[in-house]
Amino acid sequence: MIKMTKYSMYTKMIWNALLRRRSRMLIALLAVAIGATVVSGLVTIYYDVPRQMGREFRSYGANLLLTPDGDQQVMAQNLVANATTLLPSDKLIGIAPYLYDRIKLNEQPFLVAGTHFQAVKKVSPYWQIRGEWPADQSEDIVIGAEVAERLEIEPGQQVTLAAAGSETEKKVKVAGILRTGGSEENFIFLDLSLLQQMLKKEGVISIAQVSITANEAELNTLTQQIGEQVPGVAPRLVKQVTQSEQTVLGKLQALVYLVTIVVLLLTLICVATTMMAVVTERRKEIGLKKALGAENRSIILEFLGEGLALGALGGLLGTILGFFFAQAVSVNVFGRMISFQPLIALLALVVSIAVTGLACLIPVKIATEVEPAIVLRGE
Repeated sequence: MIKMTKYSMYTKMIWNALLRRRSRMLIALLAVAIGATVVSGLVTIYYDVPRQMGREFRSYGANLLLTPDGDQQVMAQNLVANATTLLPSDKLIGIAPYLYDRIKLNEQPFLVAGTHFQAVKKVSPYWQIRGEWPADQSEDIVIGAEVAERLEIEPGQQVTLAAAGSETEKKVKVAGILRTGGSEENFIFLDLSLLQQMLKKEGVISIAQVSITANEAELNTLTQQIGEQVPGVAPRLVKQVTQSEQTVLGKLQALVYLVTIVVLLLTLICVATTMMAVVTERRKEIGLKKALGAENRSIILEFLGEGLALGALGGLLGTILGFFFAQAVSVNVFGRMISFQPLIALLALVVSIAVTGLACLIPVKIATEVEPAIVLRGE
């Protein structure tokens, strides 16, 4: 009962001290809340940026290739399925198999690629189709813009296909014209099973493009596992994509570190300045308490209690606002929602309390150095 009364009195004393100087304490509270908002929001973004940026980079194409081992030109299609079992399903965007060869279109030879169109839409979302995407298992085809311009073909036209060295022709419809700004514009694309049938190469592919949200270290681990556990497959990283991704993420995360440190320093300075002003205003009160027998320990606990209470209140408010700040950034920049992270919220609250506690050290030291006799004489 005595302990409860003592703690209740201490809490009431802290609360009354905060209310008596509402304007000054409000400034300190806002400083802590703003600092906690920025820190909580930035840490949430920092935590979520790799995942968000990873998905953004996936729009630039595959970051992992599964190729035939050794000098082989093709590999069994089921090897890709075996390699897929080693990839984390929650991070896998898509796998697009390709079989490359040459074919005759309207009796003229061109490069051809058989694939699964729905998988290509996931792995290479930057492909631009004028017309429409064919459905999987469809006999409709897509031709590159360079091929279309050369033969003056438009979407919806009928063309004839024939495998090299074969007199058998097949009538198909051009569903769309492809533009990528790359070598794909010189290719003809059709369904993988259709091309395998025409070339009499059932069950084999030339390469598989994999799009997966993983950093360079995780990709290196995956390539090692696939190379060791799936004989006949030689996995390779698309270095240009993975290294660019790591460079951008590294710079963004360094920026988050820098801004967080600056915000914490500004918060610390603001709180320290406010508390020093409070100590100056209360010199007579401190002197009177000391004259009545109050120990330095009591003075220290009182001012630290005020500072930590500010830190807790500001940190709680800032943590809530920080989540909405991070949510707004994620939605406007990446177009995706983020989930609430309890550990980040707890971290922001602890950091806010720690910063305000640190900011109170100098004001507390000044308070303990007050001489009762000098202060009570009005000097």
